[in-house]
Formats: sequence, structure tokens, C-alpha cells
Amino acid sequence: MPEVLSVEEVTRLLQSAGSRKYQAALGVAYGAGLRASEVVHLKVPDIDSERRVLHVEQGKGKKDRYAMLSPALLQLLRDWWRQGRAQHKLLSGGWLFPGQNPVNPMSTRQLNRAFHLARRAAEIDKRVSPHSLRHAFATHLLEHREDIRIIQILLGHKKLENTARYSQVAASLLREVKGPLEYLDLKTVN
Repeated sequence: MPEVLSVEEVTRLLQSAGSRKYQAALGVAYGAGLRASEVVHLKVPDIDSERRVLHVEQGKGKKDRYAMLSPALLQLLRDWWRQGRAQHKLLSGGWLFPGQNPVNPMSTRQLNRAFHLARRAAEIDKRVSPHSLRHAFATHLLEHREDIRIIQILLGHKKLENTARYSQVAASLLREVKGPLEYLDLKTVN
């Protein structure tokens, strides 16, 4: 079972990211459910703000797909884009999250390091990684009653079984289920 960050922990983690660039990159991992390798390989033209989607090129299995781009995530990316352009870190048509040299993308190792610095600053003791943001994305959507087939598409899973494992960690859903005894009108036996 994957260790899942709560909504509050994700909030603290993103607030502790250390820079707008890392906050946006980790925000994409959570807000769109992307893998670390997919986050670092995004380019500025992959953002389609009108259709509110991110184009993920050559994700796992060398497949292209679209990921969701919520208004809050779009705002986070716009804030980073304005700052990155002002600091000459973003090249036109280049990497959304450039490395030290803007010609190259940020490495997954660099994203991992930023994640763990933010985790420690947010005082999160769980054994988690950047991939945990993807787990949290799926689990939190399930807890908000999003259809599992939609989540499957958003995650780019071929098989529903891969997505279904998140239903096992959606704790708030489990707490809301009424047990069969609740429906019985049992009289107390003396």
C-alpha cells in the first residue's frame, strides 16, 4: 500500500517548496497526477490554457496523453512563468522547469531533492517521495467521489486494476460506508 499524504500535508509541502519553480513543479506532480519524469520533461508549449490540459509527451510506455490543468494549477504555472521569464530562466518554447542551464530540463534528481527539502521543512515524517504526490492525486480524487474510470484516464493507466488500488487507501470513503448491521432493527437481548 502506498503511503498517502493528506490534503493538509500536501498544502504544507507545497508552501515549503523553497521557490516558485519548485512549488510549481511539485504542484504539477500533485495537481495533474504526473510522474517526476513527466513533470521535468514538460515544455512551455505543452500548456494549453484554453482547453485546460497539459500535453504529456512520451510518458510511461512512450505514450502521449493529456493531463488535467485546473484553474489553481494554471495560476501556479502562470506565477512561475512570469517569474522565470523576468529572471531569464525560461526560454521561448523551452523547458517549463529548466535546469541550471535553461537549455536542459531540471533533472528528476533535482526534483527529488526539492521534494525532500520541502518535506522536512513541512515537518512530514512519512516515508514518501515525489511519486507520493501522484498517489495523493488519485486518492484525493477518489475521496471526492470522482469516477475511478476518469482517474484511470488521468493517470494514463491501461488497466483499471492499477487504479483500483487507490480505493484501498481512500480512508474517508471507508469511514462513510454503512455496515450491514446499521440497516437492521436489532432489539437488545437480555
